Amino acid sequence: MTHEFDKAALAQQRSDRALEADRRLRQLFAEAVPTDGSDPREGPGLALVAVGGYGRSELSPFSDLDVVLLHDPSVDESVVREVAEAIWYPLWNDGVALDHSVRDTVQMREAAATDHRAAMGMLDARTVAGDSGLVMALRSQVLADWRRDARKRVEEVREARNTRIERAGWLAHAAVPDLKESGGGLRDSVILRALVATWLIDVPHGESESLRSDLLDVRDALHQTVGRRVERLDADAIPDVARFLGMGAEELDLHARQLGRRIAHLASLSWHKIDEALAPPTKRSITPTGPAVTPLAEGVGVLDGEVIVTGKADPTTDPEVALRAAAAAARAGLPLSPGSAVRLAASMGELPDPWSPSSSRLMVDLLSSGQGLVRVWDELDFAGVVDLLLPEWVAIRLRGSSSPVHRFTVDRHSLETCVYAAKVKRDVARPDLLAVAALLHDIGKGAEGDHSEVGEPMAVQIARRWGFSEDDAAVVGKLVRWHLLLPTIATRRDIEDPSTAANVAEIVETEDFLDLLAALTASDAQATSPAAWSPWRQGLTEGLVEKVRGVLDDSVTTPTAEDYEGWPADVPIPDHGAMGPSDFTLTVEPHQGGSLLTIVTSDRQGVMADLAGGLALAGLAIRSARTVTLGDAAVSLWEVSRADVDAARLTDRLRPAMAGELDLSGRLELTSIPDAPDARVRLLDRLSETATLVEVRVQDRRGLVWTVCDQIASMGLSIRSAHMSTYGDEVRDVFYVVDGDGQPLDDATATTLRDGLATALA
Repeated sequence: MTHEFDKAALAQQRSDRALEADRRLRQLFAEAVPTDGSDPREGPGLALVAVGGYGRSELSPFSDLDVVLLHDPSVDESVVREVAEAIWYPLWNDGVALDHSVRDTVQMREAAATDHRAAMGMLDARTVAGDSGLVMALRSQVLADWRRDARKRVEEVREARNTRIERAGWLAHAAVPDLKESGGGLRDSVILRALVATWLIDVPHGESESLRSDLLDVRDALHQTVGRRVERLDADAIPDVARFLGMGAEELDLHARQLGRRIAHLASLSWHKIDEALAPPTKRSITPTGPAVTPLAEGVGVLDGEVIVTGKADPTTDPEVALRAAAAAARAGLPLSPGSAVRLAASMGELPDPWSPSSSRLMVDLLSSGQGLVRVWDELDFAGVVDLLLPEWVAIRLRGSSSPVHRFTVDRHSLETCVYAAKVKRDVARPDLLAVAALLHDIGKGAEGDHSEVGEPMAVQIARRWGFSEDDAAVVGKLVRWHLLLPTIATRRDIEDPSTAANVAEIVETEDFLDLLAALTASDAQATSPAAWSPWRQGLTEGLVEKVRGVLDDSVTTPTAEDYEGWPADVPIPDHGAMGPSDFTLTVEPHQGGSLLTIVTSDRQGVMADLAGGLALAGLAIRSARTVTLGDAAVSLWEVSRADVDAARLTDRLRPAMAGELDLSGRLELTSIPDAPDARVRLLDRLSETATLVEVRVQDRRGLVWTVCDQIASMGLSIRSAHMSTYGDEVRDVFYVVDGDGQPLDDATATTLRDGLATALA
């Protein structure tokens, strides 16, 4: 769908809002400062000044009105105060979102000298009412100061910008972009105006202003559809904003990210020019053919701090020069010249199919270069070179992720995975295959179906084209196919059950592949978000890897499924005496960013449900649970996400639940969630020899674990272990259930349990 909204109309509406605000302010100013000679306040020295977006006449529907009451220092303070109150109070009564201040010209100039944001606001200052000469003089002074102190001021701006982007991310690549604060957002476009005002550099004015206007259109539509001031373009808002602008939802998301990408690229070029302008003058070697270039590789050199493709190189007959330039720039941590990237995109010939060994090595060098990869790849991608090297990239470029855990778009996430993979390349036998799999592990997200399954044949085809052998291409494809295997199994299965490690070992087959998969898993998770590689997830995944390694290593004796009773072999079972029906003991120890609770109770039907209910009422989120019966006692191990659990306090809170003094069904009854998908309950067959696995996928809410445990207990069944995973607001819990004899359920009982759980969770 092509967007058909009226750009001119939206821009005019912004201007009209500013004009309407001007009229109201002029009216109030005229009432506060009469001009008919009847009031001693008459005369020069007072002005209402629009600054920031209002100064540029760019008012979105819910923008603040940034106004300064400016006055000459000679004007009496009581007069200024009276005028200010006469203007501000009516605006407040009207409900205007007012960002106001009162300053004299000296204070205003001092503020601009110490706060770059105040200075940038004054650069766009506009007289709304009053003494325009006062405003023009001040603006000229602030501009002169800005230019005089430009070397210091631009560093203040750069530092603040870097801090902001660290917090808000990049508009093009953030999972939920902030149209104003993200890198490539509206603040960056305003900074470009301020950088130009220093006279240190120039920026393509028409392109910069057009990009900001386009992004303001999106922001205006967001304000209109949400009905309040908001800057974050989240997934819930996108459909309505898209309809307002006459676009499809995916089209709008891509449109906004493309704008952010282009503004960020302009900003990157501008900051590079700033660095050149601020660098100490050096003697440049001049040859008869022009400036001297420091050679890096054939047809590749360094000029003025950038890697360039030299004039003698011919990308038409030597397309590999693109890979040489990119790899050299990334390894050196230098930017690739935008001009060279554009030249490569326009004239680069086709690489052979398959690539030569040297081309394959250069691509691996690029992907393994660490943080330098990101900037170089972005430059290649912006110019269009990536489309020549990897046509499949277009399907994931700037593509948002549906998972709330992800902090980046799919393409940026793939590059970040390469950066993390470069840090562990010495831990694997084939770092080249790790690098390629890191780039391609999500390549299937641009197509319909499970991205791991769809991505496998795509990755194999790309690896072949890039010159890898059939066997190596198959390994890359297998890594893509199974890149979610380890964290999925580790967080949703009982890794102490020998069947779990044995099942994984059947897939990975060799220790070399296990090492590759473990390295890819860690890199993928770290590139996703801190939550995806929390101490808990990391500990479980690494624990599973070692257990699988034990299965693959014939010299290591591993327990068999027949020996497993549901309790970790390395966790001692505490001593216990006789237990009454409601007696229990509890100990707490730190564990993987949370706490491990060991609870000893009498063995009775429903004890796990009572404990789950008590823990829920205590506000604890359960990560896993397991139990073993020893005589008349039940020993259970509960992993919870909170690290500061006080054993004595929790004991007091659990005691009423264990004594049957609480109506758990009343206090933990599941609340209805409008429009939530139906709960999905599945039986996971043949994944354990000693228990029946039941998977529950449902929207998270308090009392969920208790509801499942209570339903299982009501059928006279027991839970051997349970493993909880949360993704955004959805939980995916797996329960290992046994019958009264401690055996897996028969088919009829398992089906009845499944149906009962589905009903209980409805």
